[in-house]
Amino acid sequence: MKTLKYYFAKAKKEKFAIGQFNFSDWSQVKGIIAAAANLKSPIILGTSEGESKFVGSQEAVAMVKILRRKTGLPIFLNLDHAKSFEYIKEAILAGYDMVHFDGSKLPLEENIKISKKVAALAKKHGVVVEGEVGRFGTDASRLYKEKFEIKEEDLTSSADAQLYVKKTGVDVLAVSVGTFHGIDNSGASPNIRLERLKEIAEKVALPLVLHGGSGTPEKDVAQAIGLGICKININTDIRLAFSARLRKMLEINKDEITPYKYLAEPIEAVRAVVEEKIKLFGSVSKA
Repeated sequence: MKTLKYYFAKAKKEKFAIGQFNFSDWSQVKGIIAAAANLKSPIILGTSEGESKFVGSQEAVAMVKILRRKTGLPIFLNLDHAKSFEYIKEAILAGYDMVHFDGSKLPLEENIKISKKVAALAKKHGVVVEGEVGRFGTDASRLYKEKFEIKEEDLTSSADAQLYVKKTGVDVLAVSVGTFHGIDNSGASPNIRLERLKEIAEKVALPLVLHGGSGTPEKDVAQAIGLGICKININTDIRLAFSARLRKMLEINKDEITPYKYLAEPIEAVRAVVEEKIKLFGSVSKA
């Protein structure tokens, strides 16, 4: 199987994005993998620190290895939004394909210092490193009852992005250009600041990453991919689809106690969401 770096280079050249789809249990994974298999798309399975602790880092790695072998698909595993070098080291040694150090809330120089340390360790183990400049904030585990406002000072500056990439040696860069984690009460994230993204892309040659892809207007996503976004993270949309269908099935089948009988529909809901995203990202038949 070709490497994740190969697929990032392919995505950048051919103007598509690889979807990262986060999970916290096997049922969600089944839906995600079914979508990738149907559309022959490369995918990244993501676990936040909390998700990886719940699933188990070694268990997640073993699962991905089995799925790659069974499907023949380019399936990769990323540690999402890790805040400490120590936890990233655990993931690297466990066998993750990619790690994301989120030092966005640190002063830039401190972010650079730790990111450089992460990149040096990751390269020894052939692991891809995602860095981050600019703040996304918010809590991906809930919806926002009032419209969420983006602070301009939290957006990534092209100068900071250029300096960070030059000093750290990371492989891909997450940038804050108007999206956020979660979905507000309107059901959509604010529009992507496409001019800001263009400025960053002109100064940074690396593949760029868009976090907070759930709810983002499709036309913005398409234009962002054209400007250099090569990876888009989806979590909230999956959680919403899974939990809504699960609640419905439990309500309908109040006396059913066999999990696989009421989990089939939530799995199907996840598959539908992921297929929709893969088509939007342009990664169909890119495996």
